[in-house]
Amino acid sequence: MISASNRDRFLGMDYYITDNPGCGGIIKSCADDFQVTEVFEELGYEGGRYLVLDVEKTNWDTHHLIREMARKLRISQKRFGWAGTKDKKAVTTQRISIMNLDESALSRINLPDLKIRVLGKTNRAVGLGDLLGNRFRIAIRDMSCPDPAVRLAAITSEIEEYGGVPNYFGIQRFGDQRPVTHKVGEALARGKAQEAAFIFLALAFPGELESTRAARERLWETRDIPAALKEFPEYLRYELAMLNYLVEHPGDYAHSFDVLSVNLKRLFVHAYQSYLFNRILSRRMSVGMPLQRAVVGDVVCFAKEGLPDMDRVQKVTMENLEAIDRLAKRGRAFLTLPLIGFETAIDEGAEGEIEQSILREEGISPENFRVPENPDLGSRGTRRAALCHVKPQIRVEENQAELQFTLPKGSYATVVLREYMKSADDIMSQTK
Repeated sequence: MISASNRDRFLGMDYYITDNPGCGGIIKSCADDFQVTEVFEELGYEGGRYLVLDVEKTNWDTHHLIREMARKLRISQKRFGWAGTKDKKAVTTQRISIMNLDESALSRINLPDLKIRVLGKTNRAVGLGDLLGNRFRIAIRDMSCPDPAVRLAAITSEIEEYGGVPNYFGIQRFGDQRPVTHKVGEALARGKAQEAAFIFLALAFPGELESTRAARERLWETRDIPAALKEFPEYLRYELAMLNYLVEHPGDYAHSFDVLSVNLKRLFVHAYQSYLFNRILSRRMSVGMPLQRAVVGDVVCFAKEGLPDMDRVQKVTMENLEAIDRLAKRGRAFLTLPLIGFETAIDEGAEGEIEQSILREEGISPENFRVPENPDLGSRGTRRAALCHVKPQIRVEENQAELQFTLPKGSYATVVLREYMKSADDIMSQTK
């Protein structure tokens, strides 16, 4: 089992599941190199309050797009519904609903690199529960290994033999260029709202513009919020909104996050849960416990339309272990691990010991996730499949490759790519 890069380990992704060396290379040389299309169960459109759109966007962050669409339409962002956020530097196709909007109003949305197709009207908003998965087409350029076709085929064979890849949360969960989201969430969970706000506003990373990094560093050193409000560049819209709030409400750090959209402000604690999940998954791998099947004390979920269904879970006992193992081999049961929240019950057996050890090392408990200073930021917790089933199709030409695969919702393409690339640094640092 190969250890991962330092940056991956910073995010709890300690290992690869494959043993073959990687091919290196670069992703996202341009937006067309990373294409994502949401997969839905097709529904009828027989009228209703919600106008449903199929939106193809290039180099658009989902939250930014929703904000700009709302501004053009002169309506609240609360009237929008969508199933998931997508990469910015990519061509992504996703479904969006807008409540109480006439189709004719769409003519006011004259935004660049955006194509809108009307699907119809329904009686409910688009939400995460509607999404089945995402279909990817990704190019890896400038691969550095000899005979890349052979190398990639060997890694694919390992993935197929194991049954998938570890279902880590990828770097996008934490921030592509500035992976601080989980650190903000950790501070919030510890009741340190001021620390959380300054991490979000002022902790600088090398990937940013020099002027932006300098502005963040000055705020980190001086804690001068009015000065930062004058100095921060206009494109840091979320940071400027928080700075404005803190100028008007000095010291109210806990509620400064309320100026962000509901989906965005909840990402912070969720990202810390994701980091803990990654650590638990890595620890399980390090002690040799399987991901493709369960042991006594684990919790499994069952399949719904071939995908993990977290509404149907069961504890594994000596009595049902053999039956659950048979279901797992047929793709009808999946090992799960906890996304720890204030309602999480620690598992039993060896898995429970792993969870307890990670919580002890972090100095955190499930109760911390209530976030009493601002309960809207808290999380009850849930579970997530430990293994991501994937069957990549690969075409190689010289030192370039195109990978096509479909993943369940909530799984990350970069987690698949990292098994193939195994770059000296993390995958996202190898983008252009």
